[in-house]
Amino acid sequence: MRFLLDDERMEKAMGVLLRFGVVLASTAVLAGLAFYLQDHGRQPVEFHDFKAYSFGLRHRELFTGSPRGNAAAIIESGILLLIATPVARVVFAVAAFALERDRLYTAISIAVLAVLVYSLLHAK
Repeated sequence: MRFLLDDERMEKAMGVLLRFGVVLASTAVLAGLAFYLQDHGRQPVEFHDFKAYSFGLRHRELFTGSPRGNAAAIIESGILLLIATPVARVVFAVAAFALERDRLYTAISIAVLAVLVYSLLHAK
């Protein structure tokens, strides 16, 4: 049985996946920005003493805050979606190469996925 995804279709599907992920992430970040500006847009800004700003959200707050309209949670969810997009592309590649029974590229894709997951989980 021949697999339905030839190389050209697989490339197109991966391209669609990447575009969809970037558009979804960008939309989430822009929506979060709109909520943030709605709440804090009229506050004075001081530029002479720049400090890195952290929303300080925990994982649970990230997932529960987004549906409630928490701007910080929506923005951070968008950033996570942007980071997850290339990871999803590698997962797709693993599945596609496995279905094609291409062992070499399946193994390479799994190795890349392992490095990505390790890096994401152990980043400081």
